[in-house]
Amino acid sequence: MAHIPVNHPARTLYRIFSGLVGLYIFVFGVYGVVVTWGEPLFARSSTWVLGLRTNLAFALVSVVFGAVLVIGASRRTNLGHYMNLTAGVVFMVTGLAMMSVLQTSANFLNFSMSTVVVSLLFGLLLLATGLYDKIGTAEHAEAERQRRNHPVADSR
Repeated sequence: MAHIPVNHPARTLYRIFSGLVGLYIFVFGVYGVVVTWGEPLFARSSTWVLGLRTNLAFALVSVVFGAVLVIGASRRTNLGHYMNLTAGVVFMVTGLAMMSVLQTSANFLNFSMSTVVVSLLFGLLLLATGLYDKIGTAEHAEAERQRRNHPVADSR
């Protein structure tokens, strides 16, 4: 069974980090929609917003994704925990997939190498926040601490 700490003392800080990532993505998306409005959805133009290359499709996806991350970070349930884990994987996979098609016509989200790097960094940050922001009852947290503090030989 995987060990994910319950009620980690720094979980509020991790939620703030994931909220800031979501806010950046949301602002990037809104600004990207404003800048790219009127262009084709999957344009391959040289449109840069907040240091990242974008097109209308990527900007629209960013608005939705950013809003979802901000909502997940603002809730005091495990919804944010699962959303951060999922979003971290999505960002990592998207970054790697877009890097593999960077100089081809399959680059439909108009990624640049800087966009790939930011996507991978956001993916790592969201994975880290997802690992440490799980909330549970005091009994569940104590059971996790007890299991973690005992040697493997004692658990058998």
